[in-house]
Amino acid sequence: MKLLVCGGAGFMGSHFIKYILAKYPDYQVVNFDKLTYAGYLENLHEVENDPRYKFVQGDICDREILEKTVQEFGIEAIVNYAAETHVDRSIMDPDAFLRTDVLGTFNLLEVTKKFNLKKMVQVSTDEVYGSIEKGSFTEESPFAPNSPYAAAKAGGDHLCRAYFVTYQTPVVVSHSCNFYGANQYPEKIIPLFITNLLEGKKVPLYGDGKNVREWIHTSDHCRAIDLLLHKAEPGEVYNIGTGQEIENVELTKLILAEMGQGEEMIEPVKDRPGHDRRYSINWSKIKEDLGWEPEKDFGEGLEETIEWYRANESWWRKLKSGEYLEYYKKQYK
Repeated sequence: MKLLVCGGAGFMGSHFIKYILAKYPDYQVVNFDKLTYAGYLENLHEVENDPRYKFVQGDICDREILEKTVQEFGIEAIVNYAAETHVDRSIMDPDAFLRTDVLGTFNLLEVTKKFNLKKMVQVSTDEVYGSIEKGSFTEESPFAPNSPYAAAKAGGDHLCRAYFVTYQTPVVVSHSCNFYGANQYPEKIIPLFITNLLEGKKVPLYGDGKNVREWIHTSDHCRAIDLLLHKAEPGEVYNIGTGQEIENVELTKLILAEMGQGEEMIEPVKDRPGHDRRYSINWSKIKEDLGWEPEKDFGEGLEETIEWYRANESWWRKLKSGEYLEYYKKQYK
């Protein structure tokens, strides 16, 4: 298969590309990435010389370059990891989120339809459902997004449904809980807290820290998207969860304990506007339909993640400083 992975230089996209190339020796993968602040080609140094791997710098909001890439490489399927994803940034700059997560998704659907591709997998978030006090959201739960990021992702997901119903475009949508693992850009809570502590800085904890999140390791998510790409029927929607829920304050204490730090390193900060209290999704459908279930224990995965950041200081320092962006500006004009 000739696969286009949009947003492939980012955290999850890069993991998926490496996973696919390792599992399927006859596959070819094109990494299509705009190279924004979170797109980092060093994430793919293990495969950059693999003849089955190609990189194209491009924006999914640019239909012309998308179509050119699909035609040039004979693309057969698309996996869309390309998205603006950080809630805080969406509060400050919603415009970028609407363009990428709505218009960009629209362009990918149009390309999938125009060139009769076999499948498009839309990688989305549980945040489209909003907050839930008790129980868990199912794939039939109504959308109730509470941040510009979640609303933008919901808009793209609605387009996916509309394109399947109206045009029978072969698209599958996933709603996943929070990712974690190696190579994650250090603005998200786990890598931010780890790298802050490695720098001797305190960790900024929103509000009372009682917000609950469900976590999935990158390796488990890659396996799930692999199944959606190869086994899921067009038009289907799947939640990807683990049941591994934890309050942010307890997560913070786990990181502190693992890194030999005390709770005096916690710095309470003003809560985020519209901060959802709890996310929780029912993922029984993907287990029953496709036989998927998570394998990585959260405690084990967190320990591995902390050790990765300890061992890769130059990687995250480049990201935090932004120096790699200047290199990209010169390299990819």
